Amino acid sequence: MEGLCDLHRHLDGSLRTATVAELAAKFGEAVPTNLGFFAGMGLDAALSRFAFTLGLLQRPEEVRRIANEICEDAAREGVTTLEIRFAPQLHRAAPIPEIVDAALDGAAGRAGIVLCGLWGEPPPVVMELVETARTRPGVTGLDLAGGPSPTCRVDMPDYAPAFTRARELGLGRTVHAAEGRSAEEIRVAITVLFAQRIGHGVTLTDDPTIVDLVLERGVTIEACPTSNVHTSAIGSLSEHPLPRWLALGIRACINTDNTLLSAVDAVEEHRRARAIPGMTDELLARAIAHGHAAAFSRCA
Repeated sequence: MEGLCDLHRHLDGSLRTATVAELAAKFGEAVPTNLGFFAGMGLDAALSRFAFTLGLLQRPEEVRRIANEICEDAAREGVTTLEIRFAPQLHRAAPIPEIVDAALDGAAGRAGIVLCGLWGEPPPVVMELVETARTRPGVTGLDLAGGPSPTCRVDMPDYAPAFTRARELGLGRTVHAAEGRSAEEIRVAITVLFAQRIGHGVTLTDDPTIVDLVLERGVTIEACPTSNVHTSAIGSLSEHPLPRWLALGIRACINTDNTLLSAVDAVEEHRRARAIPGMTDELLARAIAHGHAAAFSRCA
């Protein structure tokens, strides 16, 4: 039987609890009592939690270790198709190429590595990620992560040159979009950034024309139900649109997002997805198959 799939797992949100404690002690830090996510906290509050874990992962050796541990954990969960994503520009104790190489060393071919540009950062930073990936076939994709803020001076189309270059190099493209925001983000991600996958995409069905676009282009939606409850993109798991997407023929798959911060693994995330009203065994199997089929790959 084919295993599970997890295409949307963030390195800096998926440490082991024991590793967090060990690294915190090593660096003389106290682990916050409120580190984990909780239902309804909102996206901004959730994103703020990464400051602590990122502080533990500034050096290549820690990045290498966490990438390895994530692969070990995923294998124990029965995940046979795995991608790990992170923003190497936030790990500032070494140049971006060294941080990326550390993640690749840790993954050791067991997972594709997806590099994350961040909403709001200067577009040349994202282009640097693409050029770093150019000579590293183990880097399989580019992501635009986070979300827009009221003070953003750049918008999604400003990242078009980097995503166009990624397309030219054969890098996969995914974008965090419509995570409780307008479905129009999905249209822009697909038509301007050439996104093949959309992270979250919760409001997709608000606009039937965008549903048609997703179906026409064969775009895969990376559903992260537990995370969506935590960030207030949806009110409860029972409200998640995943079964409706699948019934409409939309290619959607199930992902953990952050195993540490959301206190979930792939097995539990799939169990919760199965419990959403309208989900069936057949639709669940379809979601798993969609995930395997949508994994990014590159030729060496």
